[in-house]
Amino acid sequence: MSSMSLPQLREIRYETPARHVARIVLNRPERRNAQGVVMTYELDRAFRHACHDNDIHVIVLAGAGDHFCAGHDLSGIEPLWPTPEESIGLWGQYQGPGWEGSYARERELYLDITERWRNAPKPTVAEVQGACVAGGNMLAWACDLIVCADDARFKDNTADMAMPGAEYFAHPWELGVRKAKEWLFTCDWLSAAEAEKRGMVNHVVPRAELTNFTLELATRIAQKDRFALKLIKEAVNAAQDAMGRRQAMSVSFALHQVAHLQNMLLHGFPIDLSKLHPHLQTALREYQDKARREEQPSNASAQSP
Repeated sequence: MSSMSLPQLREIRYETPARHVARIVLNRPERRNAQGVVMTYELDRAFRHACHDNDIHVIVLAGAGDHFCAGHDLSGIEPLWPTPEESIGLWGQYQGPGWEGSYARERELYLDITERWRNAPKPTVAEVQGACVAGGNMLAWACDLIVCADDARFKDNTADMAMPGAEYFAHPWELGVRKAKEWLFTCDWLSAAEAEKRGMVNHVVPRAELTNFTLELATRIAQKDRFALKLIKEAVNAAQDAMGRRQAMSVSFALHQVAHLQNMLLHGFPIDLSKLHPHLQTALREYQDKARREEQPSNASAQSP
């Protein structure tokens, strides 16, 4: 077993439902498991704990309630920025002037930490039900295998906000180039059956069987030699990266930032709100106002002699 202790968790659950299997559960069902700063770093602590636990061979990532994950939490009810103590990267200056802070924040919270989970040495299996939207896709894609219920559906609606896809841009690798373009251009829902057809998910099962099927698959994998599993994962990931995945993703992230700046110039807001539900528009403007109020003290101190 690992000598590390896992601190009390507010927004996820950490379970060990079978021998050699850890199960990490997004636990904000009242908010459709939207991912904010608190959940992000709790997830990272849970992944780290499982990776350092000698008894764990496989990690399952699931979501409580009716939906896997509604994407980034834009409610503004949680801290907007990570602290230096919890950060896993070295960019820092999350409240820096101009676009410095926003770039660093998105790189830390959405790009680099998701890549870190994708490269966790032990096999990971996503257990997906209901809606999986934008940033929710990123969480599922970070896993090696995806099992979903027959009611699962996937969407990247960022084009409706004048944005070119989520920050962790794995779309072409998950769906193929032409289907990825169509999905992003239209913002349509992708059904579980279509996702399986495209190779994005491994299995589609009845909703009532989802947890048991996923656990049975994880348990079968967990019976294999732990080190062999790590080496298999490293080899396949290296093959994908040799095709240019990491470089392409870096370019996509930079273009994502260009789109934010374009929206700031046109709309005074990092995304175009005009196609969103009025209730969501109001919530996002309140979110932005809160961010600006919290940025002012930091910017003032940055400009002090």
